[in-house]
Amino acid sequence: MNRPKLIVLTGPTAVGKTALSISLARAVGGEIISADSMQVYRGMDIGSAKIRPDEMQGIPHYLIDILDPREAFDIVQFQKLAREAMEKIYAAGHIPILTGGTGFYIQSVVYDIDFAQDDGDTAYRRTLEADPDPEKLHRMLEEVDPQSASMIHANNIKRTIRALEFYHQTGRRISEHNAMEREKESPYNFAYFVLNDDRARVYERIDARVDQMMEEGLEEEVLRLRDAGMTPDMVSMKGLGYAELLHYLDGEYPLPEAVRLIKRNTRHFAKRQITWFKREKEVTWIDRGRYGDDEQKILAAMLEGLREKGII
Repeated sequence: MNRPKLIVLTGPTAVGKTALSISLARAVGGEIISADSMQVYRGMDIGSAKIRPDEMQGIPHYLIDILDPREAFDIVQFQKLAREAMEKIYAAGHIPILTGGTGFYIQSVVYDIDFAQDDGDTAYRRTLEADPDPEKLHRMLEEVDPQSASMIHANNIKRTIRALEFYHQTGRRISEHNAMEREKESPYNFAYFVLNDDRARVYERIDARVDQMMEEGLEEEVLRLRDAGMTPDMVSMKGLGYAELLHYLDGEYPLPEAVRLIKRNTRHFAKRQITWFKREKEVTWIDRGRYGDDEQKILAAMLEGLREKGII
């Protein structure tokens, strides 16, 4: 059976995925699906490092600027929208390229994960949502599913509650369910590239990117969102950069401290991303240093890997 073709390009934040994804799409006749939990939101451009229209070079992009920041967005919605985008791309005779740093989103598509939607009883979830103390909820998760707790940040209340709800409804850990799902054979003929670099260089790039975001007007972007009614409890406002600056604007700490926290939290996030990708199977690691940070050499290596898999 000829399985549909799929390319994944991921890696830690600030490693340089966006520019490489454009070069890759142009080389293989690909169209790009954003696997990013923040770029779906309109008006959240600087803090999400969203690709600008002039940078797309005519390559179609999906799952960017599709939601108002007041709307919640989760893995189930992403999976559904990504599948719809892939059908459009296949119909056009092109190859979908999943690009972004949200490993769970990528995994949901590559292995067609079944998220075992709940049975409709939302009473337990509503009980948890009524007292949304992130530390308390995370401690509850640590008690019943330590592996999930280690992979879900305490501030990600939505995923924490989902994991607790799954355990409450089924008596099983969602980490075990997801591990079983990962053992499924992918329905795609896929290549999964993880772009990486020396950790110190990744951290330097993160710090430089945050400084650039501040220069480009991230504070003004967050202020505009707050003035439009966005609040810290919204899913969109829990994103890196947005959460810290909202707290600054509320007078909790000065601006230099907010910038320091954004850099620190983003570095921690990058570390968790790399840990996630190391757990994935059938992954091809692309180390920038090995290719002298030469984009053309990196692209050539990826194209060779795609030829070996019969994707191009």
